[in-house]
Amino acid sequence: MIALEHTYADLPEVFRETVAPSAAVDPRLLLFNAPLAERLGLELGEADHASLAALFSGQVVPDGAVPVAQAYAGHQFGGFVPQLGDGRAVLLGEVVAPDGHRFDLQLKGAGPTRFSRNGDGLNWIGPVLREYIVSEAMHALGVPTTRALAAVATGRPVRRHTALPGAIVTRVASSHIRVGTFEYFAARGDVASLQTLLDYAIRRHDPDLVDADRPAVAFFERVGDRFVRLVAHWMAVGFVHGVMNTDNTAVSGETIDYGPCAFLDTFHFDQVFSSIDRGGRYRYDRQGSLAVWNLAILANALLPLVDADEAQSVETLGPILEGFRDKFDRYWLDAMVPKLGITEARPSDRALVLQWLQHLQDTEQDFTVAFRTLPARLDEPGDVFDALRARLADQDDDRDAVVARMNAHNPYVIPRNHQIERAIAEGVNGDLTHAKRLIDALSDPYTERASALWLTEPPNVDEVVERTFCGT
Repeated sequence: MIALEHTYADLPEVFRETVAPSAAVDPRLLLFNAPLAERLGLELGEADHASLAALFSGQVVPDGAVPVAQAYAGHQFGGFVPQLGDGRAVLLGEVVAPDGHRFDLQLKGAGPTRFSRNGDGLNWIGPVLREYIVSEAMHALGVPTTRALAAVATGRPVRRHTALPGAIVTRVASSHIRVGTFEYFAARGDVASLQTLLDYAIRRHDPDLVDADRPAVAFFERVGDRFVRLVAHWMAVGFVHGVMNTDNTAVSGETIDYGPCAFLDTFHFDQVFSSIDRGGRYRYDRQGSLAVWNLAILANALLPLVDADEAQSVETLGPILEGFRDKFDRYWLDAMVPKLGITEARPSDRALVLQWLQHLQDTEQDFTVAFRTLPARLDEPGDVFDALRARLADQDDDRDAVVARMNAHNPYVIPRNHQIERAIAEGVNGDLTHAKRLIDALSDPYTERASALWLTEPPNVDEVVERTFCGT
């Protein structure tokens, strides 16, 4: 049914554990992403729902598959955990799309592995729907991300605060190699495996660097550039990841792990949603600095591969790391100024963007609505609008071009937290109508249309989502 390859599973045993998916007892297909299946070149057109449910629950494993759980470590909220790994996920294998790109197929919620750390290895339908809806919305918004191919009910209850219906999401990623994967081997002093990992990651993501003079240095530069650009993109669409731990930092530059993530409603620089982020470590306005912090951890893991002399390695990577702060600032500004209708960023535009955001906070405006309705508000009085009008007058285009630029960079709809919560609440009771409606509306986020008007509305006071939760 699917031709799977397994280059990661072919790595030495220390990288993974061979494991059989075990969560499903009576699988039932909930959602299936046919356009993504076509993009991947999967020939599933004749498969019925039962066959798809069996496949994407792991109940039926394709011929040639070598399912594995991947080993990795990670800094979680600043504290190092030397062994994490896939505690509830199984890498089913890899597919090569018609355009030659290689993708992982991972079953998340597929049952316990040796990395489960006393967890049950299961997922309930809430986090499965959240990941499916938000990851597909992020893709439509143009943000690099893992994607969701299928959601399957397992027919097995999952115990959290109460018994909840179990489910599995099939996640598609360029790979599941994380900063934490490098940490895993660095912490063990296993330089040989660290080198193997670096060589594999370069072949997988940056094959043009295979013959680089200093591959570890070139790889660090490439990964860092991808990641700070990604986080700048998050902030431009009002996304708060919630758990920017190093085990959730993919070297591919894709957004991964949609646990307690959320989108801003009323704008606040210090907005926190995650119930486990009690100190606000990963609040909205800290995401850029934490991106660089995570890259510092990657730099530390790569030191043995840069130079035999650790001091020389630090001297080599240190300036590159510091440069990521400026790169983030530049990418953030480049992502924000088109939202204000500006064609090309100037250093002085940073003050204008911050003035606008401060205005949103002071007047308690909805982030997405405020940006999207900006064209209609350009003639409003006030210091911030005066400054914006003056800046727009200083560039060579007309009002229509400015409005078109704004609308191309400011989404009409986003996956609003209260709408996701409604989809989850109804999904728990077996009704996926609202989830499917959300997925459909979010597939075209920049086009203004009457059929999606319902999704533009901020939550009522009693609908505001203040805290989001991990699936575990």
